Amino acid sequence: MSDVHSGSVEGRVGRSVPAEVTALDGERRSTKQDEVVGEEPLEIRLTSDGRAQTLAVTMRTPGNDFELVAGFLYGEGIVRSRREFTEITYCLDPAVDPQQRYNIVTTELATAAPVDASRFERHFVTSSACGVCGRAQLDSLRELGVAPLDDDFAIWPSVLYQLPQRMRESQRVFAATGGLHAAALFDECGAAVAVREDVGRHNAVDKLVGWGLLNGRLPFERSILIVSGRAGYEILQKSAMARIPVVCSVSAPSSLAVELAREFNVTLVGFLRGERANVYSGTDRILASSPLP
Repeated sequence: MSDVHSGSVEGRVGRSVPAEVTALDGERRSTKQDEVVGEEPLEIRLTSDGRAQTLAVTMRTPGNDFELVAGFLYGEGIVRSRREFTEITYCLDPAVDPQQRYNIVTTELATAAPVDASRFERHFVTSSACGVCGRAQLDSLRELGVAPLDDDFAIWPSVLYQLPQRMRESQRVFAATGGLHAAALFDECGAAVAVREDVGRHNAVDKLVGWGLLNGRLPFERSILIVSGRAGYEILQKSAMARIPVVCSVSAPSSLAVELAREFNVTLVGFLRGERANVYSGTDRILASSPLP
């Protein structure tokens, strides 16, 4: 098996881009230099038995691209282990504009088994706010062999309350731009395991899962995931696939995310701000802050 190429390429990592802006302050206005987060499309291609097909096109922040693709393939049930693909590369076609080659990633599967690309049609219009809905989506998880989580994982509320700030402290590009989502993985004591940034919450989670897949860290048992923004269905889908028992967001969850969390026994925490939060499912994993009388 050949080695997976590194996803870090000089000049193509997550970065901020300078921009001149007009700042308004009451009746006053001034011109100043600001920074915005970089965003570019990424085409995800799959090669099996010499045949190539495009599975998805998503907008993302360049950087950790191979992790993003590996996490996407894992979350969609296309691969279950590192052994199921032989190589991940950027586009090597000399006919493609050199500046665009780093916006195309191809994964070569180890088997010749065909992949039904029709179920990925929704990903051709993926955006940072994309989502899916419906009971069929929950059933599709079961068809992929995903079972409800069964563990004895539990954490103190005080650990939860520290996570948003600890995630923020690890957001390198956000500190410069203020315009980037993050997904962070913590252990039961609140120590950061890995943090990934992207313009899309789903992409940031894919990068985390891809990191785990490429480094032999999956499943993410006894871990806590926190995402910036809201927690939608796809965040919970990816978490259930990666076997993450506790998922937190600083904003609201969607109704289907709550339904998925309850059916697959994922602890879902929303509006995690300061020392306040709402727990929508799996409350038994959150220990009481003091013994009951």
